[in-house]
Amino acid sequence: MIHFNLKRPLVFFDIESTGLNVIRDRIVQIALVKFSPEKKEPDEMEMLINPGIPISKEAMEVHGITPADVANKPTFPQVAHKLYEFIGNADLAGYNSNRFDIPMLMEEFARAGLELYIDQRNTIDVQRIFYKMEPRTLKAALKYYCGKELDDAHDAMADVKATVEVLKGQLKAYDGVDYIDGDGFKIEAPIKNDIDALNDFSNDLKIVDVTQRLKYDNNQNIVFNFGKYMGKEVGKTLYNDRQYLNWILEKEFTHQVKKIVQEEVKSYAKLHRT
Repeated sequence: MIHFNLKRPLVFFDIESTGLNVIRDRIVQIALVKFSPEKKEPDEMEMLINPGIPISKEAMEVHGITPADVANKPTFPQVAHKLYEFIGNADLAGYNSNRFDIPMLMEEFARAGLELYIDQRNTIDVQRIFYKMEPRTLKAALKYYCGKELDDAHDAMADVKATVEVLKGQLKAYDGVDYIDGDGFKIEAPIKNDIDALNDFSNDLKIVDVTQRLKYDNNQNIVFNFGKYMGKEVGKTLYNDRQYLNWILEKEFTHQVKKIVQEEVKSYAKLHRT
């Protein structure tokens, strides 16, 4: 049996929500499984959360959680500190977590007055590994790598436990297997029992924020990854175009993006003060 080679705790988690907008929508269920270097067995946490807003019909059709199910449950601010302490300084892992679960959790924590920093964490997106190596779904991944059926898809704890099994299956299946990208570039045996290596493989290291609005250029400057200033340096551009800065701060950009652009403008102003 494979045991994760950990330098610090690793938390697998999955959320169900009111919809798919990481800024406007809210969490209705969260499940977490925490592996620690010093413990043989993982710790688990699972809870239903009252989102305080309507659950979309489309979301209910996916996860089956109704307003009645969460009516008497705590709100996210009421459980935020408990979740924050459970996660601690752990690395994070999930299925499609880099594009959905992590951004949504960061927004929920920000609204509760807490910062979920990811700069110093590894983030392992099992879906990214799967899509790069064998493009499929979580249900197919569990069948492919583990020979098991996922009977309770879109139940948060069932999904997160399936994700744990899939990553273990991937570590076994791709032990010693090289990866060749679309341009013919080869990475020797990238899937290994090493959280740092898995982080590097499952992430685009040029991307700065979880919603991929900002990225690093070849000189490690933070530049825009969208809109009319695509590829332009954020600090310099927004220092000279305060109207665009105000637009970003007022519109539906994540708390993380807003914080980064403000810091970039301050850094640019400090360096160019006369």
